[in-house]
Amino acid sequence: MPDAPDRPAAPPAFPEVVRVFGRIGILSFGGPAAQIALMHRELVEERDWLDEPDFLRALSLCMLLPGPEAMQLATYAGWRLRGVPGGLIAGGLFVLPGALLIAALVALYAAYGALPPVQAGFLGIKAAVIVIVVQALRGLARKALTTPTARIIAGLSFAAIFALNLPFPLIVAAAALWGWIGAGGKAPAATSAAPPAPGAHPLRTALPWLALWLGPLVALSLAGPALLAQIGWFFAWLAVITFGGAYAVLAYMTQTVVETHGWITTAQMIDALGLAETTPGPLILVTQFVAMLTGQLQGGPALALAAGAVALWATFLPCFLWIFLAAPYLERLAARPRLSAALSGVTAAVAGVILNLSLWFALHVLFNRVAVFRAGPVTLPHPDLSTLDLAALGLVALAAILMIWARRGIGPTLVLLAGAGVLLHFL
Repeated sequence: MPDAPDRPAAPPAFPEVVRVFGRIGILSFGGPAAQIALMHRELVEERDWLDEPDFLRALSLCMLLPGPEAMQLATYAGWRLRGVPGGLIAGGLFVLPGALLIAALVALYAAYGALPPVQAGFLGIKAAVIVIVVQALRGLARKALTTPTARIIAGLSFAAIFALNLPFPLIVAAAALWGWIGAGGKAPAATSAAPPAPGAHPLRTALPWLALWLGPLVALSLAGPALLAQIGWFFAWLAVITFGGAYAVLAYMTQTVVETHGWITTAQMIDALGLAETTPGPLILVTQFVAMLTGQLQGGPALALAAGAVALWATFLPCFLWIFLAAPYLERLAARPRLSAALSGVTAAVAGVILNLSLWFALHVLFNRVAVFRAGPVTLPHPDLSTLDLAALGLVALAAILMIWARRGIGPTLVLLAGAGVLLHFL
């Protein structure tokens, strides 16, 4: 595996790397935008461990790769400072605090989640999450939907997943191909880029990491519990197609875990997302929650812990593979206009997919019954208007006031909405 190029003459000692990235992992609430801003302050502004151009190029690279871009940016920064060990420390500490908290939340959810006051608190959290997702969509749309082509891709992507129920990987692939083809003749010629770092050996890097990632899943398929193998392979596949962040794949993930496998219910999936929003680290930790809850329901605490470990392995280990494989080629990748155009197409499609998630989430929170209208290939959710939950509607309005008008952060809003939900229950 290649060492990081051009590290500072006196790189920070490993204890300092552990301290700083541990702090980042504990404080990384609020989604990727807040997490990236936190890393910029810690690594660029306060410590000068990375300079501004390198930070921005690394961010662009992480947006080109599947997986949580903030976690991968932390991994790149650690690799840049202390090579592969530094990358493992930085990426691991970005995920670990949230993973530990998710494990505790699953245990509490399994024990007390069905109690009426707890369900009332969840209703407040879910109401806040509706507004959080809408805000994420609004921010993405402002950046990504700046051209007629991008708006067309977003609209078609929304129709494809909302009305035709097409799989998310197909939508992403079509959008990337559209962007790639559309760049022909329009994008500027690739600029001259620096050669990759000396000693960069793609095969020597990729093969051990692929074996480390997929080897345990093969072993589970041959000799392990069938459920763990299913969980491992599904989340490994999800790790490959997770372009555009967790919101982009949640609808596809829900379709698979709820409708295809029947591991959990729609209500439990919504609760999982709500609780994942309350933890530090990448939102894709919702995969761990889903896996652990599935294991808990089908086999108890021991299977829950094993399922959570498998989901974490399948989801996050490939993030190290992508970074250690691509980081030595950062300059060269940044100079490829067709890659940027393909990414723009994917980003536009993600906006349409997140709009679908927003509607799906709102319908299932605001209405107690949601049927499905089918006409040929078209499938449309159809809420029973008489089952509108006025308490949920009021909580959504309160969340919108707090986050949009009062500009409260995600953490305080979630706490206030959970408390408001419990208060409504007792009133």
